[in-house]
Amino acid sequence: MVDPSIRIGGLFSNTGVTAAGECSTMRGAQFAIHQINAAGGVNGRPLELILRNPDSTPALFAMHVESLIREENLRFFFGCYTSAARKAVLPVVERYNALLLYPVYYEGFEYSRNIIYTGATPNHNAVPLGNYMFDHFGNRVLMIGSEYVYPYETNRLMSDLLYERGGSKLGEYYLPLKNARAEDFARLMVKARELKPSFIFSTVVGETMAHLYQAYADAGLDPSVMPIASVTTSETDIQQMGIHLGAGHISAATYFQSIDTPLNRQCIAQYREMFGQHQVTDRCWEAAYFQVHLLAKAITRAGSTDVEEVLQTMRGLEYDAPQGRIRIDEHNHHTYLYSRIGRANAEGQFDILYESQHALKPDPYAIAPDFNGWSSLVGRRP
Repeated sequence: MVDPSIRIGGLFSNTGVTAAGECSTMRGAQFAIHQINAAGGVNGRPLELILRNPDSTPALFAMHVESLIREENLRFFFGCYTSAARKAVLPVVERYNALLLYPVYYEGFEYSRNIIYTGATPNHNAVPLGNYMFDHFGNRVLMIGSEYVYPYETNRLMSDLLYERGGSKLGEYYLPLKNARAEDFARLMVKARELKPSFIFSTVVGETMAHLYQAYADAGLDPSVMPIASVTTSETDIQQMGIHLGAGHISAATYFQSIDTPLNRQCIAQYREMFGQHQVTDRCWEAAYFQVHLLAKAITRAGSTDVEEVLQTMRGLEYDAPQGRIRIDEHNHHTYLYSRIGRANAEGQFDILYESQHALKPDPYAIAPDFNGWSSLVGRRP
């Protein structure tokens, strides 16, 4: 008798404000599952992804997780996108001793024995981005974000770093995640023209991101002089908003599609064979991809799908991901990841300006990190 499949819940919205990013993340997980199953599965058993659409709504993420646990007896989950969604799911996976693998960068200051965090913590993206921008553009900053926990906490950290550098915060503005209007962003660009910041630090998330970049372009601002610097804008976002709007602006990420290594090139080619040549990859796609491989490796080593046994084997586990070799921290369930800064080009990709020499230890609890700890980053291009 053939062993039944290993069934895993997939929490990826294909509707709502974060649908574009979540669909890219879902395809990363599906691609990894296809690779694993084509190679014989996990201990001879195929992986099966049971998808649910939470409509970019935190309460629905929690509802679907509880339903899949109680009605389908699932114990492993991929997905969630915003911190609000993750925080809604956290008490559910803890209550039932399930395991969520969370693929998105976030603000830190959290630990759960029932979550593996494979996205960036602030020392992977916000700290190096701030350092780069202060050095190359100046320390007068205008902050614009979406109205929820991740932008609030990331701007708090960036404010600490800014004050450490003797800089000035010219304003800190938040707009609704779901229904911010184009004219709201246009008004903020009027302020930008008046205040003349060194750069605009953006933590805007989801489909309203396009309003920010369009308003910037409409205001006639110049990214070579006063760019938008973001920890949220990805290749997928740029493809959705229009390549011309992203060009010249700067982002920090653990992974860019433009990483020029044989492994990354091969991975992208195989992915496009499966999903279409028009597809782009991004940081959350890559994290979703490698976390599936990590879970498969952990189950293989454990010889079991028991959550406790899988967790034991997952701690300290390494994997050669498209960004480079990564590792799960044994103590805090976060991930050693690379740090990169890129400038968007006319093709909708990122020219890499700086990158770390190795994966950086996750530091999710930093309150005001020392800028001098950035020595593991090396310049790629002037």
